[in-house]
Amino acid sequence: MRAIKYALILLALASPIAAQTQVPYQRVVKSDSEPANWLTYGGNYYGQRFSGLKQLTPQNVAGLKMAWAYQPNRPAGNVETSPIVVDGIMYVTEPPSTVTALDAHTGNRLWTWSPILKNVVAIGLFQTNRGVAVLDHRVYVATIDAHLVALDATTGAVIWNTVVADNKMGYAITGPPLAIDGKVLIGTGGSEAAVRGFLDCYDAKTGKRLWRIWTVPLQGEPGSETWGGSVPAGGTTWNAGAYDPKLNLVYWGTGNPAPDWNGDARPGDNLYTCAMLAIDPDAGKVKWYFQFSPHETHDWDASEPPILFDDTIKGKPRKLLGFANRNAFYYVLDRATGDFVAGMPYAKQTWAKGLDATGHPIVLPNSGPSPEGNLIFPSITGAINWTSNSYSPLTKLFYVDAREMGSYYVKGTTTKWEMGKFPMGAGGERALSGDDAYGAIRALEGATGKMKWEFRLHAPSWVGTLATAGGLVFSGSDEGNFFALDAVTGKPLWDINLGSSIRSNPVTYSVDGKQYVFVTAGTTYFVFGLP
Repeated sequence: MRAIKYALILLALASPIAAQTQVPYQRVVKSDSEPANWLTYGGNYYGQRFSGLKQLTPQNVAGLKMAWAYQPNRPAGNVETSPIVVDGIMYVTEPPSTVTALDAHTGNRLWTWSPILKNVVAIGLFQTNRGVAVLDHRVYVATIDAHLVALDATTGAVIWNTVVADNKMGYAITGPPLAIDGKVLIGTGGSEAAVRGFLDCYDAKTGKRLWRIWTVPLQGEPGSETWGGSVPAGGTTWNAGAYDPKLNLVYWGTGNPAPDWNGDARPGDNLYTCAMLAIDPDAGKVKWYFQFSPHETHDWDASEPPILFDDTIKGKPRKLLGFANRNAFYYVLDRATGDFVAGMPYAKQTWAKGLDATGHPIVLPNSGPSPEGNLIFPSITGAINWTSNSYSPLTKLFYVDAREMGSYYVKGTTTKWEMGKFPMGAGGERALSGDDAYGAIRALEGATGKMKWEFRLHAPSWVGTLATAGGLVFSGSDEGNFFALDAVTGKPLWDINLGSSIRSNPVTYSVDGKQYVFVTAGTTYFVFGLP
């Protein structure tokens, strides 16, 4: 067990707010009943990023003013944190792997903890952290060097520290854990280092590993025939998952296969990359999977956070999973069975004619990387990237931050390779110039993907969306504009320029009966409320 260094601990034992931090599993299950708090990364286990708070409305949101701002002691780039808020305490992360507890009303720091990080390997990953999980009296965080740590929610003291994977092999973690009944699940990144992806589950009290699911099979295992005899790699699980407590299923997306822009060395569909996995968390077994992009060669991970919702399809109630993929298609799956329900493009794409009746792509000829460079939409960064979408059960709309941009995909040469040694093909970045590339917040019909409205942005953004019962959608732009839209019409209602690029998912919460909205810009954490 590694030694852990406290960068700073300011105990707030005298504070009645800090003393009452306790989040049992059933409280998280019923999180929608207490919208004042934000108890999971996605707001609830369904990952909807929807808040039942109604104080902010289209009629008064124009009056939003900054309530407080917080800056870390050691500012760093790529602040992508999404906070947890419990009974007046906000738990945020600071890059690369620091956890800080703040007074959610004032922004005053209560405690902060940082791990010792030496010679970190993070190939293809920004050294950032997107958030924590809470369960009972513990806060869980995964570190960039692939540890999972449990902290005391009141003091920040380390309860346990478990090594998830060998960082020297290229494994690194930037995503948030998922804490369910007595268990903590965490995925890892590192596809660019040719690692083999997996999803882990740990005992929430002890940190002991309960199971591991490998996302790509070794030779002789089911699915290995889809790799053509090559060494399987990729399929990392670097983003957030969702959970259905009634079905007792965890849903987690997987990344692209490796090597990336040249698939000659891995003929076949390359299971279970670029897929959605539905997992029984008690047995540690995959119940079903759905592969979005077989034999992927564009770096279009399927790691975006899924959203679970219920709706009526052809007159029958269905338990559904909505997913806006990097490949520019929006998918609706039956989350109990994995059956394809609906799908259509939500952004420009030039690689597929469409989806067949089973949801698999009808791939167009000459739509892969070429030695000369093939211009294909969407770009390497995808029609969406790591950010979270939101869904409102009131409007039944799915709000996505779409990226309209293409890339020249260049097919490099590959030689004999092995895990940890990655002679990947070369890939182009931005294929468009000037004002040709743009972004948009789009409202899609959750059950079909049909677009209801869009709000265009000057450039593709790296900001998620937040929907509220007050009839608002919050998001931001790469130019630093934080704004609110009407959830039904998309009409812009309020905006403020924060002076730096916004790179986080907005969150809302309430303290003492007052609703606040959180977002980050540059290296500053901002909170807004009505005067």
